[in-house]
This record gives sequence, structure tokens and C-alpha cells, in this order.
Amino acid sequence: MTRPDRKPARLVLEDGTVLRGRSFGAARETIGELVFNTSITGYQEILTDPSYRGQTVLLTQPHIGNYGVNGEDEESGKVWLSGLICREAAWRASNFRAVTELSDYLVQHDVPGIERVDTRMLTRRVRDAGALKVLLTEDMDTSDELLVERVRQAPSISAEDHVLQVTTPRILEWTKGHESPFATASPGAVTADTTDFRRFRIVAYDFGAKRNILRSLVASGFDVTVVPADTPAEAVLERQPDGVFLSNGPGDPALLDYAIKSVKGFVDKVPVFGICLGHQILSQVFGAKTFKMKFGHHGGNQPVMDLLTQKVEITSQNHSFAVDPEKLPDSVEVTHVNLNDKTVEGIRHKELPVFSIQYHPEAAPGPHDSLYLFDRFRELIEGVRCS
Repeated sequence: MTRPDRKPARLVLEDGTVLRGRSFGAARETIGELVFNTSITGYQEILTDPSYRGQTVLLTQPHIGNYGVNGEDEESGKVWLSGLICREAAWRASNFRAVTELSDYLVQHDVPGIERVDTRMLTRRVRDAGALKVLLTEDMDTSDELLVERVRQAPSISAEDHVLQVTTPRILEWTKGHESPFATASPGAVTADTTDFRRFRIVAYDFGAKRNILRSLVASGFDVTVVPADTPAEAVLERQPDGVFLSNGPGDPALLDYAIKSVKGFVDKVPVFGICLGHQILSQVFGAKTFKMKFGHHGGNQPVMDLLTQKVEITSQNHSFAVDPEKLPDSVEVTHVNLNDKTVEGIRHKELPVFSIQYHPEAAPGPHDSLYLFDRFRELIEGVRCS
């Protein structure tokens, strides 16, 4: 097999930076918000995470695509990010699980990529200047100045409600647990040998849920009904669920008035567990505010302390917004903090059976330090049912 001849391409930042590299994936132009992800593996999970809608992802791991792409590792049925940036995109995969090549996979989903650019410099630029709009293009004729102006005139992704673009269009029952032999289950996961075990019925709001979240819920003993993001509280309560789960998702949580209204309608009536965007929505329900971070947390190596146990977890995170700790009401306490920047990573209500965390406990492909949180949700429901 001969190496493909990849076309020249340009990467253009709104601050005027222009880099030249080589294109791979779909041959089209795109503008997104540039964020960097520090994960070493899991590029397919990143590509198919709905939380990345509107963003162009730079992977700091220099060699991407070497183990190819397969059907088991998809976190949704679509590649959601606007574009992919890496130092070197493998042209040929070498792994027994590979079904197709990374570039071909991006072509199938109409997403462009660029390689052979200085990803270290770009990472430092985002770290120092904050998230920037970025253009990927194979247009080598238009002047750099005109391309920079095109990026500057593009709307901010924060101004759009991305959740309604990624949520499920209909109510569905999710019944699949961990399907892959490479998956890691939570300590309290249900097996065929589990006896004297009661399953609980929960409603899961899909704000952009990853499949492994739903798998983890099923494996932890929940019967899961997935509902669209704009489902009213009345429709949820009619189902008489044992609990409600609020998923991850993309964009600015302050735009989601419909979600905040819905959660207000049941937060004092049923146990609730939220993660990522669900955590931010829940915080606003209690009166807190969220803010846009300088460059967010994106990667699988964020250290978080559980203040309830004093244990440190290495966590998977993907968010550009955070909860303002100064605006949390007295009825809510902080349960988890980020050890790098001290941002709020978890809260719980002091009286209601409600808690949330900012990161991803399902963490496909890993780490798996936080899988215990699904068991904590089950224990919360059991406590309510037994009281």
C-alpha cells in the first residue's frame, strides 16, 4: 500500500496566525472554536462525543490514527466536531480491531482534518490567549488576510443552542450494558450471578449523551428511558421514575432555559444525578451561575479530589464552562474540586437527594477512577426508597 498524496491546507486563527499543513478527511472548509485535548488514546470517542459540536479539536498526542477506527468505540452515530488537528495522521492503521482508516472515517462523516502543523505552538497559544475561532481550508489561493477576516466575522459557537441539534428526536429505551470485552464495569456492576437485586427505573435526559454513559447506567442496575432535551417535567413525572439522570452536552448552559425549567419541575420530587452539562444545569436550578473558562478542560488526565472521601481521582473531562463557586446557595455544598485550578467539580444538595459532577465518570476509553459514582446514584435511590 502506497502512502496517499495529501493536499496542501491552511489553518487560520482569528488572531492572525496562519499555518500551512496537509489535509486529510473530508475536502471541505470549516470554522470552529479551537480547543486542545490531552488524551493519549481515544480519538474515536472524542470524534463521536456530541459535546464537541461546533469545536475544532487539536490533539496533543502527536501520532493519531495508528489503531484505526471500529464500530465498538463510537460514542454516537456521528462525528460531531467541526474539524480535527494533529501533528501526524497515520495513513495506515495497525490493530486487529481496526475496520477502517481514520481519514476515510472522517470522509464518511464529512469532517476535515489537517496534519503537519505545530500542535505544541497551537496548544500554548490557546493556553495563553484562550479559545480562538479557527478555519481549516484547502484554499491556497485566497490571501491570508482575507481568510483571517473571514474567521473573525464568523459567529461565536457560544451564541448557538447546540443541545437541540444533538439530542435524540424521540423517546427510546436503552437496554445495552457494556458490549465490548475491553470495557471496564463499575465496582457494583450487575452480572448474571447477582442475586436479590432490584433494578431501578430512571429517565435520562439526552443533552448529548455518550453511549457509554447509558451502558454504565444499565450495567449499574438501571432500566433507562432516554428522553429529548426539551421534555417537560410533567412528562417525566408521569412515568413515575425512581430517579432522573442529566447527561453531558455541548455549548453554553445559560442558553438552556427549557432544560432549567424542566429540572425545576422535578428536582424536589425525585433523586437526580447530573454530569457535565447536566451538572451546570442543576447548579443554575439552585440559583448558581456559570462562566466561560479560558480554555476549558479537555482530556483524560484531570486530577479531582472527592471532598467526601479525601480521595483523588484522575478524570476524563470535556467542558468549556464551569460553575461559579461564589454564586452557590447555602443549600448546596461542593463535593469535588479540581486540583489544578480549584474549579467546582461536584455538588450535592444538603436536603434533597440530588448531586452532580462536572466530569465524565463513564470515561470511555478511561480512566475508570470515577465509575463508583453510578453506584452512588443507585445507593441514593435505595436510600430514598427505604426511608
